[in-house]
Amino acid sequence: MNLTKYEKARLIGARALQLALGAPFLLKLKEEDLIGINYNPIEIAKLEFKKGILPITIKRPMP
Repeated sequence: MNLTKYEKARLIGARALQLALGAPFLLKLKEEDLIGINYNPIEIAKLEFKKGILPITIKRPMP
């Protein structure tokens, strides 16, 4: 399914909030990787989105 830029932003933002509140990572990240992105939850959420492993789905209302 193709996602709009708004849906992508919503998914990444929702996952980043989960990560910021202490949710476990869905990726195996090395300590060097985390230091490289400064433990930024948005960047971690972007990586998870690129890998396609976000546990969030989109429901679009159909007419």
